[in-house]
Amino acid sequence: MIFRSVGDGRPYPAHGLGTARDWADVPPRMIRLDELVTTKRTLDLATLLSEESTFYGDLFAHVVQWKGTLYLEDGLHRALRAALQQRPALHARVLELD
Repeated sequence: MIFRSVGDGRPYPAHGLGTARDWADVPPRMIRLDELVTTKRTLDLATLLSEESTFYGDLFAHVVQWKGTLYLEDGLHRALRAALQQRPALHARVLELD
């Protein structure tokens, strides 16, 4: 299994970080893919395969830690690309709401 679980939506409260600029103050760290719960059930294949998918966005995935669980809020394409390259982890900005 790639992820801990596949979710559908964000079970945590709104945090107010909406843009890459908002997330810029959250330092990135390594996160294992098998610790993540996704907040999206589907992915646009063109986004996954695009070499320029991070050109206009953040280079790091966005993860929210809430009640001890790590939720992948943004960057599903980065996480799947890491899995396809047989990498067990990726760099992500982790916002702790605990």
